[in-house]
Amino acid sequence: MKNYQTKILESLLDKYEKSKSFIGANAVTQTFTLDLAKEFPEYADDSRAGEIRAIVEAAEELEDKDLVARRYRKNGLLYAVTLKRESLPACYSFLKRKPKSEQNEELKALYRRFATEGPLLSAFCEKQLARIAENKKPEHFHGDTAELEKVLTAVKEALQVEQETFERDFSIRVFGDSKAFERVRGTVTSILYEYGDFPEKETVLEDLNIVRNPGHVFLKGAGVLRVAGQTLDLRLLGGDIAFSSVLLKEIERIEVTGQRVITIENLTSFNAYTPGDELVVYLGGYHNLSRREFLKRVYEQNPNAAYFHCGDIDAGGFYILLHLRAKTGIPFAPLHMDVQTLEQNLRYAKKLTENDARRLKNLTGGEFDEVIAFMLQENVKLEQEALDVHF
Repeated sequence: MKNYQTKILESLLDKYEKSKSFIGANAVTQTFTLDLAKEFPEYADDSRAGEIRAIVEAAEELEDKDLVARRYRKNGLLYAVTLKRESLPACYSFLKRKPKSEQNEELKALYRRFATEGPLLSAFCEKQLARIAENKKPEHFHGDTAELEKVLTAVKEALQVEQETFERDFSIRVFGDSKAFERVRGTVTSILYEYGDFPEKETVLEDLNIVRNPGHVFLKGAGVLRVAGQTLDLRLLGGDIAFSSVLLKEIERIEVTGQRVITIENLTSFNAYTPGDELVVYLGGYHNLSRREFLKRVYEQNPNAAYFHCGDIDAGGFYILLHLRAKTGIPFAPLHMDVQTLEQNLRYAKKLTENDARRLKNLTGGEFDEVIAFMLQENVKLEQEALDVHF
């Protein structure tokens, strides 16, 4: 049978802690009353005499402890209990529950400490301090202050990673435990994505050089590389070749022997593409620091080539292109990410989600306005794999 004393008192304290009175914003004195029939459906069911009696006894015992006052109807039926405000400390003690006011002070101290750790954490922490002042629950707080400290520590440290690092090694360095980061990974990713500048939530950590597996850059087509004193002509391979993030540093020279460089967002499309007069690059998932540095070297050594990016015709694809330009300084032009391509492949298109539409609208006022207007009007998006990539 339920512990009705605990349930009654917990519900009354929840009402109090959610109220304006809790933050001193109410001009009148509030009372906090629990309707027993609404809280416990069994209390209104005459066939459940044992549970009804247990609820009545729980209310009587709480009143005997001077924690609540019982409320009766004119017919003598107990219908509710009211919290005794003067007994709040005793209520918390009885439940062994930390007062929300104490927890808020701990949270505020934590947010103020991390608010000095750069723009992203400052924006996040200031927002949470404002929410506490308004008696709202902080975002991404799950009731454990110690866990929140780990989350904020991981966010801070993730923003400082300069070399590609395995998640396991990052976790050991930050927490001294190879599995600790995995437990807060989702919350860390959410905060970084919501308060940072990242095109896709799924690739936030990769963008910050934190990876689960080694990253690779895949190349094929019109290019000659000088690697560790050896010359490699990609045209002679008859296929593609992958360089790990570590090996990328060993590439001394990249000569584009064709007219253009194309980066392709999706591996399936990269594999299906037959290169002509261009160097074709697949970034192995996402363009983190090591891969961006590689692209920058290609551009520095081949400034006269034309640079294109081909990706999904959706908000994520546009964001990735914009992010790629911003992070590399290379004037990538969109390739087959336009209205004509959509029209030619409408049979493969998918419907927009609400989130898709919202993100597309956030991109209006720029170079993608024509295609975004078409996408919103027709309620479509197109994944790159659906295209004929032999363009």
